[in-house]
Amino acid sequence: MSTTDRNLIAAHAEVKAEIARTDTKTALLLAFVGAVLAGTWTVARDLPLNLAAVVAGGLGLALLVAAAGLLLRSVRPNLGGRHGFPLWATLTPEEITAAVAGDLAADVAGLSRLAVAKFRCLRRAVDLTMTGGALLILAALLTAGGAR
Repeated sequence: MSTTDRNLIAAHAEVKAEIARTDTKTALLLAFVGAVLAGTWTVARDLPLNLAAVVAGGLGLALLVAAAGLLLRSVRPNLGGRHGFPLWATLTPEEITAAVAGDLAADVAGLSRLAVAKFRCLRRAVDLTMTGGALLILAALLTAGGAR
């Protein structure tokens, strides 16, 4: 096995590991966002909220819902993709062997583009979650302080 082949195999494994890590982070953040949404709803429905708190809290909740949408988009299966299981399901065993042996560099490139797209969605979702959380904290402070 040549050095190039070993490097391609290592790059392929690295990209797949990055995708798995991103999916794990996405799942954890999605669970957190869901818990914050549920907790906020539970607490806020029993409080007498003023207009400023309703506006800040509503914007915060909207941002959290948008973050959840991005997270779901990030982990949505791409059944029309050119890589992995969807492709292999359409090939014979001989075609799978030929595709894996001959096109590892293209697979690394395709998976890398997929990983970058997942990273972008995750980063945007984290930004939205932080902003939404800040707005919910502001709404809580406005409610506790009794601002009108």
